[in-house]
Amino acid sequence: MRALVQRVQNASVRVDGETVGAIGPGILILLGVARGDTEADARFLAGKCAGLRIFDDEDGRMNRSLLDIGGGALAVSQFTLYGDASRGRRPSYDRAAPPEMAEPLYDVFVRELQLAGVSEVATGRFRTEMQVSLVNDGPVTILVESKEKE
Repeated sequence: MRALVQRVQNASVRVDGETVGAIGPGILILLGVARGDTEADARFLAGKCAGLRIFDDEDGRMNRSLLDIGGGALAVSQFTLYGDASRGRRPSYDRAAPPEMAEPLYDVFVRELQLAGVSEVATGRFRTEMQVSLVNDGPVTILVESKEKE
């Protein structure tokens, strides 16, 4: 499982012209689920995202987590994080889990963010065309994985 985490001033996601999720200061998480991922991967990655120390402390050093600042998280499913463009020009998505496997793990990830104590958890809408807007703060963007994959 892979999460592209962006520290944001605000972020939102729209589906068919309707805002379905929005947060103020916090993190936008683009979440990719791979074949073979498990609920343990979702739990680990949610805890890692909630605890990432990517927010400034009083000395201006990235030393505070999302939990420390009371920020929100916007989780958006993103199977294209497992796109492989190493051959040719058209990416292959063979490593991405099929939707019927990925959606339950995405749901576990979201629930685990809530259980970790994230003050506000918003989501996109699984398996839809979404428009994501954000103001990346820093910019700070971190790629986090649940385990090393070959």
